[in-house]
Amino acid sequence: MKYLEVVELYEQLSGTTKRLEKTEILGEFFRKLNGVGGNSKWIYLLMGRVVADYDTQESGISGQLAIKAIGSAYGISEEKVVERFRKIGDLGEIAQEFSEKKKQVALFSKPLSVDKVFENLQKVMDVEGKGAVDRKIGWISELLGNASAVEAKYVIRTLLSDLRIGVSSPTIVDALALAFEINGEKVQEAYDLANDFALVFDACAKGEKELEKIGLVPGRPINVMLAVKVNSIDEGFEVVGRPAAIEEKYDGFRVLINKDDKGKIYLFTRKLENVTKQFPDVVSAIEKNVHGKSFILDSEVVGYDSKTGKYKPFESISQRIKRKYDIDKLVDELPVEINVFDCLYLDGKSLINLGFMERRKVVEKIIKEKEKVIRPAVQIVTGDDEKALEFYENALEIGEEGVMMKKIDAPYQQGRRVGYMVKMKPEVNDIDLVIVGAEYGTGKRGGWLTSYIVGCRDGGEIVELGKVSSGLKEKESEGFTFEQMTNLLKPLIEKSEGTYVKVKPEVVVSVLYQNIQESPSYSSGYALRFPRITRYRPDRSVKDIVSLEEIEKEVKKAKR
Repeated sequence: MKYLEVVELYEQLSGTTKRLEKTEILGEFFRKLNGVGGNSKWIYLLMGRVVADYDTQESGISGQLAIKAIGSAYGISEEKVVERFRKIGDLGEIAQEFSEKKKQVALFSKPLSVDKVFENLQKVMDVEGKGAVDRKIGWISELLGNASAVEAKYVIRTLLSDLRIGVSSPTIVDALALAFEINGEKVQEAYDLANDFALVFDACAKGEKELEKIGLVPGRPINVMLAVKVNSIDEGFEVVGRPAAIEEKYDGFRVLINKDDKGKIYLFTRKLENVTKQFPDVVSAIEKNVHGKSFILDSEVVGYDSKTGKYKPFESISQRIKRKYDIDKLVDELPVEINVFDCLYLDGKSLINLGFMERRKVVEKIIKEKEKVIRPAVQIVTGDDEKALEFYENALEIGEEGVMMKKIDAPYQQGRRVGYMVKMKPEVNDIDLVIVGAEYGTGKRGGWLTSYIVGCRDGGEIVELGKVSSGLKEKESEGFTFEQMTNLLKPLIEKSEGTYVKVKPEVVVSVLYQNIQESPSYSSGYALRFPRITRYRPDRSVKDIVSLEEIEKEVKKAKR
């Protein structure tokens, strides 16, 4: 298949904002892809990737490196590319523009195939070590040299994970269901288990029975089950039923602990990131204190003070998630405790369709509890409001965030909020949002990005929800700092206008606010009043942030 056919698909998709139309366009393409015997992995390109969603590898191409590649491919100076970038703000369009201005086509150029694009993008992602940058630029330049103008645009956008075609995972799920006449729920369930659209595509092409064979595989991350937020014990019981399993809500980060049939242990965050190397102490604790040839455990890892034994807030332990060096030093400085609350797989068998309490019994059976190392999550089972409230208040008293309430006979529903589990903590207006823009500060905050435009999900797009300038600190000893946030955002800058920068939406933060008001100033139509960043969330991704639909419900609720 020619790459131009995929690019024409991109153009069709970007030409409509209607999800139903996008679904029909994709459905037709999937039938064609199956008919011509194409590589099912090409489906990754629809998400601007060349690997499955569970694989957290990235191209490693920054805006600056893309500028170098464009300059190299078209024989122009980087300064000229930067000049156009400041006016246009889209390196894909700039590549298209310079491609159109080429005076002649290379003597040996030939039409790009999807396989060739896939091959070079894979090389760009995999190469490491000395000379890696030059080789990356060489492979990109090779693609651009053979690409038509419109193909060049999407080569660059793919490298920057910024296709701008308005396609999200739910749209692909719907399109697969449409193309192969399969129940959409079945497709979604398979994808939630696999996090691999190529695998799901192949199964769909063979029929629903093949789709049902997709299951859990230790060592391959899955999306975790998510909790619904409630504001009272009574509301919690209404959602999950009576009696309910009630557990302490820990101020740590979610970890799926995997052990494959060869005995190798993997640790994945809720963002599907592999953090095994960052937590050798957790790996050691699992090896010594969990019995089973293979398993998948859902847990919360919490940091504590090595001297006092008191639990620390998430911010203190979050630095271990991203750390690549001095890991042994951090293990001593920031020890952690593993709180296991679910078992999804054990010794070759999936447990996700068992009731929660049956799975809990498995947790208690296979874990050898060790103080301040590993334990089953603290739990009571009750349908009594007073006992539940007493448990909740005690959790707050010892420094936990609140409680989780769980439906005792519910299966494990990966990747979605379905009401099998709720969370309750002291009522505050606290939501997760993604930073989409920032402004440089002045005075003693000069040189730092200190004011942030935050956004929420609206289908496959991100819409602005206001500006937040408070919550971060100037000194590291006081918490997460403006300097640390600036270091996170600078590599993500896509466009600069004076003191304002537009950034790729990757950095997720929790934001506390007083209320929400209608506002024409932001693309969502709403703005947060008195917002304040409470924490940086490296454990969460854009798919975890609040949706515009949830914001609108909150506004209606406040009006009532």
